[in-house]
Amino acid sequence: MTDAFPKALAGPSSKERKYDRQLRLWAASGQKALEESRVLLVNSDGPWSKQSTGVSGVVGVETLKNLVLPGIGGFTIVDPATVTEADLGVNFFLEEESLGKSRASETCRLLKELNPDVEGNFQSKPIIQLLEEDPDFLAQHRLVLVSGPMKRSSLDVLGKAARELDIAVLYTRSVGFYSTFSLQLPALFPIVETHPDPETTQDLRLLNPWPELAESTSRIDNLEGLDDHQHGHVPYLLLLLHYLEKWKETHNGNVPTNYKEKSEFREMVRSGARTSNAEGSEENYDEAVAAVLKSLNPFSLRSSTREIFEMEECKNPRPDSADFWIIASAVREFFHQHNVLPLPGSLPDMKAQSADYVSLQNIYKTKARKDVEEVTNIVRKIESQLESRPGEILEKDIEVFCKNAAHIKVIHGRSIPKIDGEAEALRAIRNSISTPESLIPIFVAFQVLDNIVTDIQEGKLPGESIDDEVAWNAQSKRVLSALIHDNQFQIDEDAQERIVEATQELRRTEGGELHNISSLTGGLVAQEALKVITRQYVPLDNTCIFDGVRSRTEMYKL
Repeated sequence: MTDAFPKALAGPSSKERKYDRQLRLWAASGQKALEESRVLLVNSDGPWSKQSTGVSGVVGVETLKNLVLPGIGGFTIVDPATVTEADLGVNFFLEEESLGKSRASETCRLLKELNPDVEGNFQSKPIIQLLEEDPDFLAQHRLVLVSGPMKRSSLDVLGKAARELDIAVLYTRSVGFYSTFSLQLPALFPIVETHPDPETTQDLRLLNPWPELAESTSRIDNLEGLDDHQHGHVPYLLLLLHYLEKWKETHNGNVPTNYKEKSEFREMVRSGARTSNAEGSEENYDEAVAAVLKSLNPFSLRSSTREIFEMEECKNPRPDSADFWIIASAVREFFHQHNVLPLPGSLPDMKAQSADYVSLQNIYKTKARKDVEEVTNIVRKIESQLESRPGEILEKDIEVFCKNAAHIKVIHGRSIPKIDGEAEALRAIRNSISTPESLIPIFVAFQVLDNIVTDIQEGKLPGESIDDEVAWNAQSKRVLSALIHDNQFQIDEDAQERIVEATQELRRTEGGELHNISSLTGGLVAQEALKVITRQYVPLDNTCIFDGVRSRTEMYKL
């Protein structure tokens, strides 16, 4: 029977009701991307202690929980460990009957109970073995979550394989009251729907109105002749356009440019308000006065957008280029022709009669549609010039790009940072470590733990070394030596004390997790994962550190 009624009368579907809140965040396009994605969780790299098969993995499961609930398409858990009593004390996705069973199997089973729409699988083999046995295994996934600590060689192999496939990797570690996670994005990671502050997305074009907008002021040519009700409801955009024309008459056709001139213009607008209006104060004039400084600015291209336009991928797209670069190239050509970007078409709220506001809104929307049509024609021209280009780019994707053109962003992805890795990461760590209250010492401590875990797994240290003072001292010296690098850098005493404090916390817990810290961290990591999967909002670039003792987080570009 529902099919016989219009959608507005039939009400939202069960799926829309189920995912209502998140649809408000990333709309149907984001939900579609989520449902078409599969996530790989590498929850351990195998046993690394003689006393335990590895308590690690809570933060990974908590992250995956936050992706299963909003409806990820599917997931695969890779975890060669078996469930121990220590696991039962911290992992809420295990139960007493899980003891001695595959941890991958048990966590997969209980996670699937959260959302029947999500498909879940598991593998109890080490990730490196899976990659060797099935070269196509990794390519089935959109995102890789790694819940550390993990052997360095395994992380390097996984990170390299993911980068070759343009798959993002999130490496997360949670030990005691500390946690940290790093995001490795593809070399170029473009984002169209960055969701900036709504006020920054409005392009009103008051200083260079197109003909239809300029003509719309004709209705208030005789502004003084309007009655009080009409005078108090003229949209403030029309008021600004009206007084701009009056200003230009006495300023050789020039608009106000500097602060002094804008202040004078603002007083000119304010003086036009009727103080004796029978209906009270004229809010439309107040809105016009308040908008002078922020709305009367000439159009300028953001540096981030200009940088994208100058990239080779944008200037010379290829047949195998992503849709983003084809559309960006078309918008670049549009900009060079008009010296402005396509009009977004949105209007701020304002005091006005409904008919006047709708009329003004239609003028902006019509112009925005014309700009989209022009960009679409340029896109089709580029597509025709690129032989073997697979299919046409959807018009809705072009429209979304045009609407967000002023705020598009391309992130240059970097590898998972480590002190003895890329020079850029080392410089960033050095620049931050001596800053008062910096959380970088926690990152340094995790590097020490990673070295110990790697040496244990490779047989260079006995399993008991996770709580061995000699091993911690040796690995701390090794990490600090890489940080100092032949006395080219000095670490002040305060930073050294904070590094010692952080390593003591990791050693105190013997590499184990606290559920509340891992749960909180899992929420943070899942938030970044959702940004990557939906390609909406701006993801982390590239490391976040959480200090649960002081309840502080810091983000670093390492």
